Amino acid sequence: MQRQPSGLYEATIASARPGMLYRFSIDGQGPFPDPASRYQPHGVHGPSQLLEDGIFLWKHSAFCSPSVRELVLYEIHIGTFTPQGTFLSAIEKLNILHDLGVTAIELMPVADFPGTRNWGYDGVAIYAPAHTYGTPDQMRLLIDAAHERGIAVFLDVVYNHLGPDGAYHSVFAPQFYSKKHQTPWGDGLNFDDAGSSLVREFFLENALYWIREFHLDGLRVDATHAITDTREPHFLAELTTRLHAAAQDMHRTVLVIAEDDRNERSTVTPVEEGGLGFDAVWSDDFHHHMRHRLAGDHDGYFADFDGSMEHIVETVRDGWFFQGQYPGNPRGTSTKGLTPESRIFCLQNHDQVGNRALGERLSTQIDAAEYRAATALLLLAPETPLLFMGQEWAASEPFLFFTDHAEPLGRQVTEGRRREFSKFAAFTDPASRDKIPDPQARDTFLRSKLDWGVRLQADHAACWRWYQALLQWRHRLIATHGVCEIAHMDDSSLQMEWKVEADRVTVILLLGESKRFQQNRWRGLHLSMTSEDPAYCIDPKPLVWDSSTGSLAAKRAGVMILTRPSTAKRLAGMEE
Repeated sequence: MQRQPSGLYEATIASARPGMLYRFSIDGQGPFPDPASRYQPHGVHGPSQLLEDGIFLWKHSAFCSPSVRELVLYEIHIGTFTPQGTFLSAIEKLNILHDLGVTAIELMPVADFPGTRNWGYDGVAIYAPAHTYGTPDQMRLLIDAAHERGIAVFLDVVYNHLGPDGAYHSVFAPQFYSKKHQTPWGDGLNFDDAGSSLVREFFLENALYWIREFHLDGLRVDATHAITDTREPHFLAELTTRLHAAAQDMHRTVLVIAEDDRNERSTVTPVEEGGLGFDAVWSDDFHHHMRHRLAGDHDGYFADFDGSMEHIVETVRDGWFFQGQYPGNPRGTSTKGLTPESRIFCLQNHDQVGNRALGERLSTQIDAAEYRAATALLLLAPETPLLFMGQEWAASEPFLFFTDHAEPLGRQVTEGRRREFSKFAAFTDPASRDKIPDPQARDTFLRSKLDWGVRLQADHAACWRWYQALLQWRHRLIATHGVCEIAHMDDSSLQMEWKVEADRVTVILLLGESKRFQQNRWRGLHLSMTSEDPAYCIDPKPLVWDSSTGSLAAKRAGVMILTRPSTAKRLAGMEE
């Protein structure tokens, strides 16, 4: 290979053909796989495979992605979403997601990783879809099938670090990492030190590759707060600028979402106004307040969140809770002027389930009535909702942390995982930590697979219908460009009011014991739906509603939706 003025080495191999395997020898060392390989059929340590570009026949290339305001995200881990754990088997579930009301699926990282199972955040071959999930064209089939059903596809990408095993990049380019910045995973990727231009381009081109060659509708960028760059423009600003420009050239909508825990408005401020230019950002404050209130979590970062109804309402009203208001904890900035859909809310996601020691889902830790009420707040709040696979039918299996690293790294991961929880009250005793599932055990992975048969059982089916009904309401309200106002009524209840032109839709939500309410402004309203309706609840304790007096009596946590009769009829007619 000959060195070019750019610093890259090139060679032309006249005999190269699609399907051939290849590796690189560098100064007598190796052979090594290609760091920009499009496919690793024998794993990340094996040879790379040549593929022929541009031969996949897209059937739905004219698909138009929904706007941020229309998004209902559904997070999927391909390996555990179905028993087979493949791109092709995921296609079989798309009709169910469409019927539910999902408008976009978000794939956890698919970049190839060491071993046969991983969350994806240990990816090293970032251009190569994981061979355990299928071929690149099988991933394209999944995306095309989703588009056929009107579902957008987002991909979670990791540009803050590479996995600890199989990352050969620094063998090819010693400047790939920089000791200038440290991350929780070691030396930072070199975005701003000597030789950083080509490193930046390696990741920028990766983002464009997924959009152009896989027709993805957007990316979720992992842990953007862990990406440090002192150059101008910031790597992340350049990333969003390049992606949005490419989308415009292709006459498509491409949305870019950040995972960032700093509550910084600059994350979703346009680049031309000095921001990073993301279309939306994960906002965990809602989850943390709700988790504290519902399940009593108070260790670690939950200690900053009291779960009070007043603070839950503030979080929904503003999009995140911390806005720099506490001198001792000046985290966050004002949300004034930001659209609510630019913040993404969840009750569960891969982190907030899988990073629990035992991987418990929220639905297994609180009663069904509270779960229905919390779900209504998530899906009827103006922020963009994200669901974690299986949450819609209250799946009971855990989602655990799992890996398949070679020894001794695998043993270090197991030990580190258990040591990580030693500061939590429930795991201060070494014997209790030994009960934390071993990430390296195959059974840990298998226990995390969804059991789709459970979805058809009476209580789980009722939960699924509740999610479906709430999403129907959400789509109606969004379609009418409704504006939502929220207020807390007391320490266990709140009211959301969606103003739809001259009409209004009122949501009364109780997260507590039995309660009686009466408000004159509720008089004459029509009871459209409650969480105690038999379709959504196998042990109903009906909410008692008196339209003439505007009074409500509830026996437990619950939700009721009130409208004027004309409003209910008009919104229902929109679906027809």
